[in-house]
Amino acid sequence: MSKKKNISKSQTRRKFLKTTAAVTATASALPLFNINHAWSQDVVFDGQPFDSGGAVLKVGEWGGFWEEYMRGAFINDFEKTYNCTVQYDGSWPWFPKYVASGPQDPAYDLCNWNIPEMMKTQRAGDYFMTPDDIADAIPNGSKLFPFAKATGVGLTWAFGQYAHVYRTDLTDPNPTTFESFWEDRFAGKRATYITSNTLQMVFFLAASAHFGKDEYDMEAGFKAMKDANPVKLSDFTGNMQTLVERGEVEIGVQWEGEVYLQMDKGISVAPIIWEHKKPMLTQTHTVSKYADPMAKKLALAYVNNKLDANFMNGAGETFYLRPTINDAVIPDLLASKGVTNDAKAMDDLWTPDWGWYLDNEDDIVETCNEIFSS
Repeated sequence: MSKKKNISKSQTRRKFLKTTAAVTATASALPLFNINHAWSQDVVFDGQPFDSGGAVLKVGEWGGFWEEYMRGAFINDFEKTYNCTVQYDGSWPWFPKYVASGPQDPAYDLCNWNIPEMMKTQRAGDYFMTPDDIADAIPNGSKLFPFAKATGVGLTWAFGQYAHVYRTDLTDPNPTTFESFWEDRFAGKRATYITSNTLQMVFFLAASAHFGKDEYDMEAGFKAMKDANPVKLSDFTGNMQTLVERGEVEIGVQWEGEVYLQMDKGISVAPIIWEHKKPMLTQTHTVSKYADPMAKKLALAYVNNKLDANFMNGAGETFYLRPTINDAVIPDLLASKGVTNDAKAMDDLWTPDWGWYLDNEDDIVETCNEIFSS
């Protein structure tokens, strides 16, 4: 009882401080959001290669194997075709870098996101072109299914579904459900992520919905995190793969593509696709509204070329990504599980209320960190 009261008091204090800070920040930031910057002018890409004169395109995308693949399958040819240099930054997170530089001098001309951090950045300032503006400025925008613009902030070019990964050779019987994560036998052998990782955010909300009244039931989510202790924490999905391969983790939070990649490598793993809630992990591009015109044109070309069926088919086969364009092919493994490529591909999937999460993020993060460190 006393702990619950303390949490309530701290939440009240933090909400007051957050509200005060938000009012102050809004007042001081308003001039920035209303400046008619010359670089906000309309820029379009007609689909034809052009010589950028050695311009630099600042890109934020994931590191590790993702970066290796993007350089080999996409970026190297892109740099040659457009006579440019892609300044690639794989050191996530992106939000603090955008905020540090401000909307008019964006940290990146183009960025790849999961939804919550992208929305958090958009809340902080007038950083991005709208999804409709991006789609209208590129030829391949016409191939997008409507759900690709559903975030209202960026264009989603690929997505996947959440899962638990488990070691098939170290678990007997094999786990089969979302609740299996909490079984006593996995104490100290289960893993989720640090609180800044989208996968942990979704895991918390899915647990809140499963064990409580709905996704807004924070107390149920906190109890689920507490009941998971002792639990290992990973910073990103590649590290989770390593923990699983070493046998340090027997069950962990993951998304389907990473599990199938491990299966391709001969690792004894399998997925448990979440069924009670079916959240999706998106890959969503933003183009900075106030980027230099040449950099913005390069960014639009970058997005357009990623929406090419040849690239999407290759990336889909490599990462088991689901496409958002109407002429791409679903990887055989996903197709065998009933995954289709059509305008209803997301109908059965769940998008958490990210606006609500961001409103309560400070409380959720602080409490979860206290739980995981106890």
